[in-house]
Amino acid sequence: MSVQTPPRLLNLAVKSLLRDEALAIAALECLPAELFPPLFMEAFSGGHRESLKAMVHAWPFGHLPLGGLMREPQLETLKAAFDGLDILLAEKVRPRRSKLQVLDLRNTGQDFWSMWSGPRDQVCSPVGLMTGPSCKMKQPSAPLEVFVDLCLSSRAPDRFLTYLLSWAKWREGPLHLCCKRLKIFAVPMETVRKVLALVRLDCIQAVEVNCSWTLSTLGMFASYLGQMRNVRFLSLAHIHILAEEEEEQKQYVSQFTCQFFRLQHLRRLYMECPSFLKGRLDQLLRCLQTPLETLCITNCPLTESDLIHLSRCPNLRQLKDLDLSGVRLTGFSPEPLRALLEEVAATLQGLDLIDCGMVDSQVEAIVPVLSRCHQLRTLGISGNLSVATVEKLLRHTVQLRSLSLELYPAPLERLGQIQDELSGILRDLNTAQDHLAEHQPLSALWQ
Repeated sequence: MSVQTPPRLLNLAVKSLLRDEALAIAALECLPAELFPPLFMEAFSGGHRESLKAMVHAWPFGHLPLGGLMREPQLETLKAAFDGLDILLAEKVRPRRSKLQVLDLRNTGQDFWSMWSGPRDQVCSPVGLMTGPSCKMKQPSAPLEVFVDLCLSSRAPDRFLTYLLSWAKWREGPLHLCCKRLKIFAVPMETVRKVLALVRLDCIQAVEVNCSWTLSTLGMFASYLGQMRNVRFLSLAHIHILAEEEEEQKQYVSQFTCQFFRLQHLRRLYMECPSFLKGRLDQLLRCLQTPLETLCITNCPLTESDLIHLSRCPNLRQLKDLDLSGVRLTGFSPEPLRALLEEVAATLQGLDLIDCGMVDSQVEAIVPVLSRCHQLRTLGISGNLSVATVEKLLRHTVQLRSLSLELYPAPLERLGQIQDELSGILRDLNTAQDHLAEHQPLSALWQ
């Protein structure tokens, strides 16, 4: 027989207290602060909405990481929490016990709840938790902050998000809706504008846009991007060039690139299929204000002039990751790429040149530089390469102790031999299967 751990006295106490919600709510005024988290967890798991509302109103800590209790967004729980916030926001004078400054709806804060649900001797004093990990002490009149990660997509409407935005729309003064991660997937620009009008844009730190937008739509989004001055991560994909006049294209590209003057904290930039930058990459590069750690420009028809600007950009000299996969380099001089790798040799950790159509002379020109990239961990190169070039590449990279992943093409001289070997293996497998089928016992066919 297995011996079950008996319930803790604290757990029994909060269960007993919540059997009478009126009594539980009345007890909040004199309840020690360290009992609020276990009582809140029990009320949350038991669906005691009135108790949840009262505890949000009287929360004795600066930070309430509600999202850490929700594996999936739960609308009824959200409504109960917001009812408590509404009461708090309506009061001109804060209740004596309430110190709530931040309601966090993101999937964070598990450490907070696990600490309070652990053995009593592991629970620390609540003094250090009064302000939470991401907020500072504010005056009682300071707006409350609600943190949430936003993902806007064309799928079925998210009832949780719809309710949250509707609730926040009418409480903009005493409340700030803060988002650190913003994802936009295939939604109309008008929807994006309505949402961003409710959000503190300077809170956003990561932006991912994957929409089939036109250049003109990108130009409209650019005005919001410029206000996200604390963005560290920006990913942009699938912007389409329509039959606009050349002057219109220049205008839209300029509207987008000039916003990078305001992004003082940008470190990682990913752009998938940014064909609108062909021949104009310098416009973006000269607007960069900080050294990038990651630059990813993929599946894009760049010009040799664009590569020259890459090699000369001062804010690319501390790159850790460079991804140019899908950028056709066939016919280009190898000098701009070699010069760029020279600049980043001391810091580079990842280099992706897959599907760039490189030829022997181009790869041989950068091989000596690659041998000096001692921080390099991943390397991918593909193209029409000979055995001699691949062997030279391997000889120069074998001394790179940090290199753990290498992707190279099969040399041209080996393609025919590899095809013959694969064909032979397939023939052997087919023969073996036929042999087994002929000699398989009849009874086995019915198993």
